[in-house]
Parts: sequence; structure tokens; C-alpha cells
Amino acid sequence: MTMNRRRGSQKAWHQPTQQAGFTLIEGMIAAAILAVGLLALAGMQGIALSKNVDASELAQVTILNADIMERIKFNRGRALFYHNIDTGNAATQPLGTQPMARGDYAQWQAVLNNSRMANVRGLVLVTRLDPDPVLNQTTLNQFAVNVRINWTTTGGVARNRTVMFASVLAPE
Repeated sequence: MTMNRRRGSQKAWHQPTQQAGFTLIEGMIAAAILAVGLLALAGMQGIALSKNVDASELAQVTILNADIMERIKFNRGRALFYHNIDTGNAATQPLGTQPMARGDYAQWQAVLNNSRMANVRGLVLVTRLDPDPVLNQTTLNQFAVNVRINWTTTGGVARNRTVMFASVLAPE
């Protein structure tokens, strides 16, 4: 009787299993899935890098726009001398009789040209919102100031971009 029990217990231990491990097909499928995942990761890295360059350029342009806007606000009494400044056209620089506006133009143009952005160009438009304060004493003497910077992106696909700031200047 003890022999039968041993034989029965041996049969339970040596029953063949249904699965013996990975087959070649399963290994190839796993490698293909891993390869697709790695290719997707590499593609996303390229996109992330180009977007990071775009964000850096946008931040730089925002700082450059704010720079000239602050210069104009500081010299608000002579804001009209900044009208129609175009860093791509040297003939638009302010008159020599206005050294502060002329210096602001030269410094802003130098900063734009040294910004390492492609085809960068700045434009300032200043317009009087009220009638002439000499003829009309009830005027608020306000000016609309628009500062625009155009450039071509360097990250990824080259595209033309524009950022514009608008503000209203009033006397202090």
C-alpha cells in the first residue's frame, strides 16, 4: 500500500506543464514593441527641444519689447520722437536734437542685432490720442505706443513670428 501512495505522489510531481518559457515569436514581438517605444521617445525629445528654443526666443523678445517700452515711458515728455523707429532702417532713427531718444534707438538696435535671432527687426509707433494740447487745454495729453518685434524662429521649422506690446502713456 505504501508503494501505491508513492507512485501516486510521483505522478503528481511529474505531470508535464503546458508552458515551458518564451518562444522566439514572443521575444521578437517584445523587442518590436520596445523599439517602437524608444523611437517615440526619441521623436518627443526632438519636439521638446524645438519647443524649448521657441520658448527661449519668446522670452527674449518679451524682454526686448519691455526694454524699449520702459525707455519710452521714462522719456514720456518726448514720446513722439520715438515714432516710426525701425531697427531695419537706419533712416528712421530719431533726430540728433533728441540725444536720449537717439541713444535709446542705438542701444535697442544693438541689443536686437546681438540677440542671435534670425532676421530680427523692431518697430515703434507712437501716436497722439488727444488733439494738440497747445490748442486744446482740456486734453489728457495721452499717447498710444505700439512696439513690435519680428523674427524668424531657429528651433525646428523656420517660421516668421511677431510679438507686439501696446500701451498708453499719460503725463505724470
